[in-house]
Amino acid sequence: MTAIQIIPVENSRQRKAFLNFFYDLYRDCPYAVPYLYLAEKFTLKPGSNPAFAFCEARCFLAYKDGKVAGRVAAIINRRANEHWKRKMVRFGWFDFIDDPAVSEALLKAVADWGKAKGMTEIAGPFGFEDMDREGMLVEGFDHLSTMYINYNYPYYAKHMERLGFEKDNDYVEYEIKVPEVTPEKFSRTAALIEKRYHLEPRKFNYHDMKTGGRGRELFHILNATYSNLYGYSQLSDDQIDTIVNNYIKLSDLNLVTCVVDTTKDDKMVGFGVSFPSFSEALRKTHDGRLFPLGWWQLLKVMKWHKTPVVDLLLIGVLPEYRMKGANAIIFNDLISWYRRYGFKYAVTGPQMETNKGVLSQWQYLESEEIRRHRMYVRNI
Repeated sequence: MTAIQIIPVENSRQRKAFLNFFYDLYRDCPYAVPYLYLAEKFTLKPGSNPAFAFCEARCFLAYKDGKVAGRVAAIINRRANEHWKRKMVRFGWFDFIDDPAVSEALLKAVADWGKAKGMTEIAGPFGFEDMDREGMLVEGFDHLSTMYINYNYPYYAKHMERLGFEKDNDYVEYEIKVPEVTPEKFSRTAALIEKRYHLEPRKFNYHDMKTGGRGRELFHILNATYSNLYGYSQLSDDQIDTIVNNYIKLSDLNLVTCVVDTTKDDKMVGFGVSFPSFSEALRKTHDGRLFPLGWWQLLKVMKWHKTPVVDLLLIGVLPEYRMKGANAIIFNDLISWYRRYGFKYAVTGPQMETNKGVLSQWQYLESEEIRRHRMYVRNI
């Protein structure tokens, strides 16, 4: 039996091999979507990613017969561990060929690194924080993926079970047909709530969203509404500013709907963030790179919405306004823009299977569950 060699990533050549392994492994898969190469490089670089202020990480490569056969990132998020009272080492960026010896050696490297730092359990796939991709795909392998979620081959889950990992949490994603007419449930409820509680849908421009402005306000709501959800790690203002500067300023802000309370100086109380789907455009790039022509594929989507699919990435409403039905205002406004832009389908981001309040919203629309991602855990 060929021995598996595990190598810590310590130089630029190894970092490049770490990044390239995913593209090599999934190049011929019709459902996988290349991740943006520069974004991957940025996230894993301590000097660029503000999450390293409260995280530490180590990346590993697995070699078999002299070739890269797998990769994994070991991460300790001190802020999340303190909040959830856990001693957890996370694993992420976990990809490997269908060889049990490879997956076992990679996760052993994570567990050993974590144990040496006092951790007692290993869990994932996680990112540094919740804006990164999380979960291992266990259902929905024949649906085109997105740039915001993990895609993996079906054999991954079998390896996890063989190694004694257990389910810790599941996320589900839905595909929703954009209705030709906004359902009365949303339009009538939205009008009633706007009048009764003095709430309004509001669009903000790039100046409003810039560093320290409404962008921070939006993500502070995210921190407040997601704080008790599985594994959530609070975003710092530095992280929020990075997200706003790298993503929000590039978005079509007609697809970002905020709700304000006009009786409280237009305080933001909820939001919905959408992006046109970049999945098909990214598949036309060379391994997620913007050059030489990858930028053109993405520009066609950003500027002219050359895709029938819109990704509904984030929804957040402060608890006291959720009970008042502010969600209906968000959906009523976004659906009107989806129709105006000609989108046929909306795909949700991952939602916890136990979050019945959120999942129940889709009953008023033509929708179906298309994917399921699983978080695994095991004692070290």
